[in-house]
Amino acid sequence: MAKARPQIAAVVLAAGSSQRMGKPNKLHLPIDGVPLLRHCLQTLLASRIDEVVVVLGYDQASTRALVDDLPLQLVCNEIHESGQMTSVHCGLAALKNDYDAVMIALGDQPALSVGDINYLIDAYLNRYDGEVVVPTFEGNRGNPIIISNGCRTDILDGSRDLGCRKFIEKNPELVCKVEMPSPGVVIDLDTPQEYENYCESQTHDDSSRMSLQVS
Repeated sequence: MAKARPQIAAVVLAAGSSQRMGKPNKLHLPIDGVPLLRHCLQTLLASRIDEVVVVLGYDQASTRALVDDLPLQLVCNEIHESGQMTSVHCGLAALKNDYDAVMIALGDQPALSVGDINYLIDAYLNRYDGEVVVPTFEGNRGNPIIISNGCRTDILDGSRDLGCRKFIEKNPELVCKVEMPSPGVVIDLDTPQEYENYCESQTHDDSSRMSLQVS
């Protein structure tokens, strides 16, 4: 009998107030004509992820309206102002099954591709050890990460805290770093300048592709 394919879920953190972006909610900003959060979720849904839970909080009613037609579960973290780990807990607790692993993703990484997500899944499945897979690009740590089901259990019962800034340094035996082939894991949009730079980079890429097609 063939071995069943490992099941991997994703928890997407989308509860923050995006204060560094200023007045607009960054998750609503357009990326190729699609709201940023929806763009990121469509990438996850097209990958080998088996279930997606999105944790909302700030401005949750209007954010929910951007994505509530997608095949995923939306939950609200009523205490999101208490820190990101409260959203991690909220999302992990909402998962419907005991998965082999859970990807903890952000809602503001438009450069991630389906290939990036699947590459990271393969890296987790083929790792030699560790319970937390952390992507890097040119030595810089990025997101999303993947945690084992055991680590998920530890987080829910309070014995692990991925929100600790020095988690990786304090727990090297748990962490497996994976160098990624593209920079999507280290690109997120927190400020107006980052958003503007990203949109300009995409415009330049599109122009290059168009000129290549014409020539």
